[in-house]
Amino acid sequence: MTLCTLNQELHIAKSKRYALAGLVILGWEDAKYYVKAAEEISCPIILQVGPKCRENTPIEIIGPMLKNLAEDSSINIVTLLDHSSNLEECKRALDSGFSSIMFDGSKMEFNKNIDMTCKAVELAKSYGASVEAELGVVGYEKGIKSEFTDPELAQEFYAATQVDALAISVGNTHLEQEKATEVNTKLLSQIEKFVNCPLVIHGGSGIKNPQLYWLAKNTAICKINIGTELRQVFGEKLREYLLNNPTIFDRIEILSHVYEKIIPATKKIILNLRPDK
Repeated sequence: MTLCTLNQELHIAKSKRYALAGLVILGWEDAKYYVKAAEEISCPIILQVGPKCRENTPIEIIGPMLKNLAEDSSINIVTLLDHSSNLEECKRALDSGFSSIMFDGSKMEFNKNIDMTCKAVELAKSYGASVEAELGVVGYEKGIKSEFTDPELAQEFYAATQVDALAISVGNTHLEQEKATEVNTKLLSQIEKFVNCPLVIHGGSGIKNPQLYWLAKNTAICKINIGTELRQVFGEKLREYLLNNPTIFDRIEILSHVYEKIIPATKKIILNLRPDK
């Protein structure tokens, strides 16, 4: 189909009551096989390039790769620069073909977050691109602690920035390896009353599948990020393949076999966010 923006795809999801999977990639193979999985079930997806991926592959390399992948695909794909608090980096991403950016000012003082996010929105609009922002702090399992999103501040933030999507902190945590998180649905409901845009959950890997399904069906959560869960599957399948094939050394052959095994897990994740299917 084509390369799409967050604004285009998330508003469809919001109106039809489902969520898109924001799949965190670390390289070409991740992206290629996640797209293959999504094509098999005819679902749009978001390919996200976070800081770890950018450390390994320059934005100017990964951006055109993903744009080419999207334009050759049979589904709609959003390409997103994830977790950037640097406007110059955001500009580099937009110059390199990304359709959307996530400007993360969540660790900034509130008014500075508004000011910098507004600049990111103005920048993205000049490219016809979309912006996701974050209010509150979504912490890490072995890192900074979360700070819940304040509903009234969320209203003020959205009114000032008019972002296309807002990532919120309602109990979700990055890099959780067990599905043990319970989203605070009462707080989420309060935020929904104050913010009229698609909402985003980071740290979806740590949330139990039934609640993910419920969130996609019943709330304004239109994008749920998944990274750790699929990396765990990759590690498991890689160890299994190498143990059973000790004489194979070709990187492409190894990764092709491993990622083929990841396709079913990817499809399951995507479809769990699609009550409409």
